[in-house]
Amino acid sequence: MVARPPMPDARPLRAVVFDFDGTILDTETREFHHWQQLYREHGRELGLADWQRGIGTWDAFDPWAGLPDHVRADREAVRSALHERIVSDIAGQDLRPGVREVLEAVRRAGLRLALATSSDRAWVTRWMEQHGLAELFEVMVTRDDVRRVKPDPELYVLAAERLGLGTGECVAVEDSLNGATAAVAAGMRVVVVPNDVTRTQPFPPTWPRLDDGYAGGLGALLRAAEG
Repeated sequence: MVARPPMPDARPLRAVVFDFDGTILDTETREFHHWQQLYREHGRELGLADWQRGIGTWDAFDPWAGLPDHVRADREAVRSALHERIVSDIAGQDLRPGVREVLEAVRRAGLRLALATSSDRAWVTRWMEQHGLAELFEVMVTRDDVRRVKPDPELYVLAAERLGLGTGECVAVEDSLNGATAAVAAGMRVVVVPNDVTRTQPFPPTWPRLDDGYAGGLGALLRAAEG
C-alpha cells in the first residue's frame, strides 16, 4: 500500500534527511545493468518493473529466482564474481550531478543534515569516505540500526529522533517508491529525485518531484518541499 501524501506542516523545516543509494550515489542503476547482463548471459531477461520492487528495501524481490538451476547451484561463486564487477564499476563513478553542492548548501543554510538508508553501514561508509562526504552528516542511520527497513518508517523516525527533531520538521530526499513511502509514513515531507531505474515507478502525483535532479540546487529542493 502506498502511503498517503504528507499533510501540510506549519513548522519550518530544520533538517534534510537523504537516502544514499540512487539518491546521492547511483549504485542502483549500475547494479541493475550488471544483473541484466548476467541474465542475458544465460538467455534470460530481467524486467525493470520486477527489479524496481526491490529498490530501496530488502527481500522484496529475489533476482536469483529467475536464473537457471545450474547458475543457482553455483550461487556463491556467481555472486562473488558479480559483486566484484558491480563494486569495481561503482568505484569508478562520481556522485549524482549537483548533489555535493546541495549537501554543502544545506549546512551553509543552517539546516541539519542526516542520512537514512536501507543499506548496511559498511557499504555506505565505504562510498562516503571515497567521496569525502562523511563529515557533512550529523546523523547516519542504516539497516544495522533498525529492525525493519524501508518502506517501513523506522529508519526515518530514528533519524529524526537522533537529530532531536520531530519528523514534521524534516524533509526526506528519495529516489525510490519504497524509500519515499517510508518517509511519508514517518510524517516527513518528501522530495523525489528519481534516477534512471526509478523514474518510471508509480509515485503519487502529489509527491514533489525533481526530474532534472539537483540542477536547481538547494533552492529548488526546498521550494518543492514547501509545496
